[in-house]
Amino acid sequence: MQTKIVSLLPAATEIVCALSLEQYLAGRSHECDFPVSVKQLPVCSEANFPDNLSSGAIDAKVKEILADALSIYTVNRELIKQLEPDVVITQAQCEVCAVSLKQVEEALESYVDKQARIISLQPNTLDDIFNDIARVAAALNVTHAGDALLEELNQRVDIIRHKLKFNENRPAVACIEWLEPLMLSGNWMPELVNIAGGISILTEPGMHSPYVQWEDIRLQDPDSLIVMPCGFPIERTLKEIDLLLLLPGFAQLKAVINNRVYIADGNQYFNRPGPRIVDSIEILAEIINPKQFVFGYEGVGWIRFDL
Repeated sequence: MQTKIVSLLPAATEIVCALSLEQYLAGRSHECDFPVSVKQLPVCSEANFPDNLSSGAIDAKVKEILADALSIYTVNRELIKQLEPDVVITQAQCEVCAVSLKQVEEALESYVDKQARIISLQPNTLDDIFNDIARVAAALNVTHAGDALLEELNQRVDIIRHKLKFNENRPAVACIEWLEPLMLSGNWMPELVNIAGGISILTEPGMHSPYVQWEDIRLQDPDSLIVMPCGFPIERTLKEIDLLLLLPGFAQLKAVINNRVYIADGNQYFNRPGPRIVDSIEILAEIINPKQFVFGYEGVGWIRFDL
């Protein structure tokens, strides 16, 4: 295989590497950072706003850009032309998450001399994520590697399902995807919480992440509260955690009283629909059912937030 691949999506980069095809990656997006070795690749995109904005400022800036029908990301067309990719992988799931299919098509339309194949991923559920892995493997002619990867991922999920098969105690869990304005984690997240033994409040499996009112969360009074802002590592979330702590009635929540408030790495895990989505399930299992699961993610993938 001599295929040259440009990945404009962190999850896609992880899929390619998990299929043992990292050597064929010719370029990446500005957000692709795992495995660490991909950081040496040419960067083919950039964000159109600073990365040091607050949650509220990021939300406002994104809405402003999209309202003007502009893109929040820029594709480096000249660089992609120079790289001469055979395959470009992008997504059509979220305009805020990564470079979109439309941007890639526009970039390739007049800048790439040879015909490049575009693979666009659009997952909303865990099955969609696994199907995307199979689709990328098939497109890159490594179906057997894709089958082997999916078998290993499914086995890990099945271990958790089996251990919780007769567990009737399912705590209510609030997964915070954005702090200002407040959003809860949708798409595949309610399903992941369910597999890990909990019930995700105020969300529907396969549906986009909803904006919510704090009062609605407070009235649900979840047993556990997991803060995992999209694109934020734990350290970044800690800098803005006061946005949550200062909300009226926060200290009276069941999760707070019982010391079940957690901060998870939303950037590396939950928001990336690739192979490490199973790591995310294992993290949730550790948090929701700590007596039954210890996978070793505490301190790296998540921390308990002591008030």
